[in-house]
This record gives sequence, structure tokens and C-alpha cells, in this order.
Amino acid sequence: MIQSLLIANRGEIACRIIRTARSMGIRTVAVYSDADAKALHVRSADEAVHIGPSPARESYLVGAKIIAAAKASGAEAVHPGYGFLSENAEFAQAVIDAGLVWVGPKPASITAMGLKDAAKTLMLAAGVPCTPGYLGENQDPAHLAQEAAKIGYPVLIKAVAGGGGKGMRLVEAPADFADALASCQREASASFGNAHVLIEKYVLSPRHIEVQVFGDSHGNVVHLFERDCSLQRRHQKVIEEAPAPGMDEVTREAVCAAAVRAAKAVDYEGAGTIEFIADASDGLRADRIWFMEMNTRLQVEHPVTEEITGVDLVEWQLRVASGEPLPLRQEELSINGWAMEARLYAEDPAKGFLPSTGRLSELLLGRNRHTRPVRIETGVSQGDEVSPYYDPMIAKLIVHRETRIAALEALEAVTSNVTVWPVKSNAGFLTRVFSHSLFRSGNVDTGLIGRELDALAGDGEPTQQVLNAAADYAAFVSAWDGNEQEFNHANKPTSPWQLADGFRPNREPAKTVWLSIGTRTFTAERSEEPGPFTRYTVNGLVVSDRGETFVFGRPVSSTGHSAHDGDILSPMPGKIIAVEVSEGQAVTKGQKLLTLEAMKMEHTLTAPFDGVVAQLSAVPGGQVQVEALLARIEAAE
Repeated sequence: MIQSLLIANRGEIACRIIRTARSMGIRTVAVYSDADAKALHVRSADEAVHIGPSPARESYLVGAKIIAAAKASGAEAVHPGYGFLSENAEFAQAVIDAGLVWVGPKPASITAMGLKDAAKTLMLAAGVPCTPGYLGENQDPAHLAQEAAKIGYPVLIKAVAGGGGKGMRLVEAPADFADALASCQREASASFGNAHVLIEKYVLSPRHIEVQVFGDSHGNVVHLFERDCSLQRRHQKVIEEAPAPGMDEVTREAVCAAAVRAAKAVDYEGAGTIEFIADASDGLRADRIWFMEMNTRLQVEHPVTEEITGVDLVEWQLRVASGEPLPLRQEELSINGWAMEARLYAEDPAKGFLPSTGRLSELLLGRNRHTRPVRIETGVSQGDEVSPYYDPMIAKLIVHRETRIAALEALEAVTSNVTVWPVKSNAGFLTRVFSHSLFRSGNVDTGLIGRELDALAGDGEPTQQVLNAAADYAAFVSAWDGNEQEFNHANKPTSPWQLADGFRPNREPAKTVWLSIGTRTFTAERSEEPGPFTRYTVNGLVVSDRGETFVFGRPVSSTGHSAHDGDILSPMPGKIIAVEVSEGQAVTKGQKLLTLEAMKMEHTLTAPFDGVVAQLSAVPGGQVQVEALLARIEAAE
């Protein structure tokens, strides 16, 4: 058995691997960049090695630095986690050549499945059904447009080296193809160093079904059943569950058998996932489920499989990498109950899900007496920073119950009780998703969130219920003394605070209360009825309501210039890669103004209303900081 392990990753997956390794008596070594010097995975490991500056391309993506850290720390093996170098065959081979144990599949297997076009050719030869599309070498834009027309719109443009929703564009009409192709290729080149794409027929009622497979060096391959990852936004998974709703035993047997054939076709060892796309317009049927790609690593959503099978997949990885056979045979694996996972991100749904960065001054992850048991996988704790350099995931929230509806309601209770501030989170969005009738019924496809986005995203404003709850509490708090208190109707603090009509000793607290969020002031009526979770901390009066967090303080007047409604500000540090308008140009609400590249993703900024571009500061190729003024739109008269 491996005795020491370097984790070539960060965040929650590094913490997850450290936990299992420690339970097996394995010494753990973390690596970290400048931005992660005080990160949770660094604090959790037995040893940590600094590998460079904050940008991933100068630290976590530099294989030589990872191997040097392993050598210097005396680690025997390297676990790549997911993302970064986890599916880089050259890095895997370099680890092996350095005399270290690679906790993952053989480099040849990674190569075989690493490019989507080559992988599909291989799968067809192995008898695994694949979606119709173009896999050719000719990447001339005109030729690709012709192939798209042959396939028939809508089509999906996909980077052959892509993953994680990056380098992928849905094109619904020929007129949109050229722009979508250029954007996809730019993102693919920036993320993967490879702009080569393939084109697939887009399934109109698609479900994302994937099968967990596992192989060892003794020729054994098993599956650990399916997961449903259909609930996605911009091709990135939001909520995952296992098993898949509506999957009967005949279809499950056919799909899982195809997944095992796929793994055997590349002589697979370790943990892997075979992803399928299903046409669910007539339910899940084996003859309408096609191979999409293979992820030659541990998946983000692996905990739901662990929960329904009782298997620790990281432990299996470490045992297989040590040369042991798989701990269980196929007939010894079974499905027990239902598991769901929600990805909690530092992002602002009310502003197009733009990433949110900064210090997590308030962080409560929904773990209370009403939501237990809940499994939380995270790489941060209260007081930590969400960095602009990496994926903005805060945590994965996982529940396991006997039935789907029980799991759904349990996870809804968890996300409802999440508190994150001042960093924005998608907890409220997740809670609204769990309340949606189609998701509750299991009648979902990958386009559900896109179709219902306006209702699900929310507006980020406090509801009247939130204001009333804050007013009820605020009227009885006399000073900001740093003591944390939770609201308790039976034992309220006894001094009024922030009363709209003042305070005099021995007078009943006023009914109307002034409240503030930053420079914005609200008035609310005390209700004295049970309401959202409210507590008083050094940061202010914290109210959490169905995943939304609001912190109220004393009203203050603004001493600076207030941003005009038409100011287009940079939501984060990044690079301007396209400017679509010119100064003086008339624009309409929702019209694309410019494109910002940040965190390896492209973010489109649009006009907030009809008007004229009165000022344009953004220039293609320019680097901008957060809240930099990029453009100003003046409303049309």
C-alpha cells in the first residue's frame, strides 16, 4: 500500500482526498500557490509545498513543479484530483518516469479518450452507440459550416479537448454559426491549448446520464451504476443525483454494459466516467442513449455514487494504484436509496451568475438539527478567501435518503439554510430549483434552467418577509457590540435599535424600523411573527431566507458618486476580448456590448435598457479591474 501521497490539486477535492488517505494511514502532502498559502487543504495536510504564483498556469498546471514537490517531500504517489492536470497524459507519464505512482489510468488510456473525435471513433468500433456528427480533421470555418448544415440545426460545437462545460456552444441557426465557432475556439484555445472542434446533432430533449466505471491492473472492470446530471446551466452541472429518475432495469443494464465495454476498449484502470446523452422525449430508452465522452478521472459528483453504493471511490483509487484488485465484484454492488448533490458556487445569479470573490465573513453551510444528516465537501471555512484565480466553488452539499422526494426535500432544506456573505452565492437559486414542479417530478432535461432562468435566478432583493424579520430583531438590539445572538421570540434583547421615530426610556419599541444595506435604506414593520433565520454578528444583522443572505447595518449616507443605472462596470478582473459597439451607437435592451474573459470563461455584458452608448472605455485586449467603468448607456428619450 502507498505510504505517502501528494495531492496535485487544491480546494474541496484536495481536502476530500486527504480525508480518505488519512483514514488509511497514508501521509499526505499538499501543494499550494501564493493565493492558497492559508487555504484549508494546506492546513489539513501533513505537509505542504509551495509551487509558485497564484495563476494556475504558473503553479497547479506546471507538471515539473508538482513532480519536484513530490520528490522533495518524499511522496511515493501523486493523486491529480479533477481538473488541472488530471487528464494530461504527458503529465501522467512524467510522474511514472520519475519513479512515482500515478493514481489514475494509464497514460495511453487518457490519450485514447482525451480527444472527443478519436474517442468516438474508438467507441463505434467497440460497439458503443454514438451521437451523429462531424469528427473530421478539416477545421476550415466554411467547411465546418457546411457539415453543420448537413447534420441539421440545432447543432452543438464542442472542443475536442474540452470538458467542464468549456469550449462548447449551442447553435440554433446558420446565421449564428460563425460567431459561435469563433467564441468556442477562443475559449478552447485559452482553456486547453487546442482549438480543434467537432460538431454534433443537438438532441432537443436531452438528458445527461453518466456511468461510474472502475478498472484494475488485473483485468477487472465494474460499473457502479448511473448518475443523472441533466440539471445544467451553460453546460455546467448544477445538481446531480443517483440513480437516474425513470431508469428501468432493462435500460440500466444496457447502458451500464455499454459503459463497461467502453472502459475495456481502452484497457482502463482506476476511476472513470462514461457520459451519455439521452433523448428523453419518450422516456429513457436504451436505443436513444448515446456515448458522449469519457472523463478519465474522478468526477466532481462522485459522492452521490458513494452514497448509494457505500463505496469510498478514493480508497478504491489508492488500492488499485497500489496494485490491489478491485475490492468488490459486480454482483456484490447494488443501489441503496437515493442521493443528491448541489454545487454551491460563489456567484451572483441576479447578475448573470458572474463569479463573486472576496472574504467569506459569514459562512454557514446549512448544517443544523433540521437538515442532518448532510455531507459537506468543501475547501473553505469562514474567514477564508474566494480567489479570482480558480473555480469559485464553495462546497458540494450531499444528502442520502430512502427515496428521491425525501432526498430532494432534505437538500432543499440544506440550501435554504445556507448563509454566505458578503460574497454572493447561488444558494437561493438552488433552493428555487428544488421547488420547481418539473424538477420535483423528475421531468428534467439539460435545457430546463435556461428556459426557466428568469424565475429561478431571482433579483437579489430582500423580500418583505426578510425586511420584517430584520425589523422585528433590530428593534430590540441596542448596540453593535460584536456579540453574536440568534433571534428568540421568548428571550429577546431588551433595548430598541434603529427606531424610525426615535427611542425614549421605558417606551415600547416602535413599530416602524429603519434598515440599511450599504448606502441603501429601507423601512419595515415589525411583525413579531416567526420568520427567516436571523442573527446578530460583528458584521451586522444577518438574515437568511431560503438561501439568500442579507446583512443589515445602520443607515449611512453615500459620500461617493453613485453609479448611474447605465454604467457598465467590470464584474471582476479580466481581459476585454471583444467590443461590439461604438461610442454614440444606439442600442437596445439585452444587446451584446462587449465580452470579458475571466477565470477561463467568456462573460457577455449587455445593455440594461434601450439607449445610446454615451461613453466607451473598453478596448479589445485591455486588462480591467473589478468595477472598472467599461461603458455608459444613456436611456433613450
